[in-house]
Amino acid sequence: MGFAQLLVLFIFMPLLELVLLLRVGGWLGWHRALLLVLVTGFVGAALARAQGLALLGRIRRDMTEGRMPAPRILDGVMILVAGALLITPGLITDAVGFLLLVPPVRREIRVWLRRKLEAKLRDGTANVHVTYYRSGPDDSGPDELP
Repeated sequence: MGFAQLLVLFIFMPLLELVLLLRVGGWLGWHRALLLVLVTGFVGAALARAQGLALLGRIRRDMTEGRMPAPRILDGVMILVAGALLITPGLITDAVGFLLLVPPVRREIRVWLRRKLEAKLRDGTANVHVTYYRSGPDDSGPDELP
C-alpha cells in the first residue's frame, strides 16, 4: 500500500466511522451507540487475547514437533490486527476485527496472500528488504543486506 493510499485511508476511515456512528446513534440513541462500541471493543479484545494465547500454544507445539508454524504465525498477525481494530473505536473497524477472528475468514485471507505472493515470485516483482542490527561495541545502527 502506497503513501497516498495510506493517507486516504487515515483521513477517510475516521470520517466514515464518525458518519456511521452518528447514524447508528440516531437510530439507537447515542447512549446505546456508545455502549455498543464499548462492548464490542471489550468483547473483541478478550476474544483476540484468548485466540492469541491458544495460538501461541499451538505454535510452540508445532515447533517442538519440528513443524514449520508459518500458517499459524500468519494467523497470529491477523489476530493481532483484529485486536488493534477492535480496540479502535468504530463500528467498521469492529466488524473487520471480528471477521479476522473467524478462522475460515483467516484461512481464505492466507490462501489469497499465498496466491498473490506466488504470482509476484513467478513474474519477478517480489521485493525483499532486510535490515539487521549489529550487536557489540560498534552499535552504529542498522545495516542493509544487498
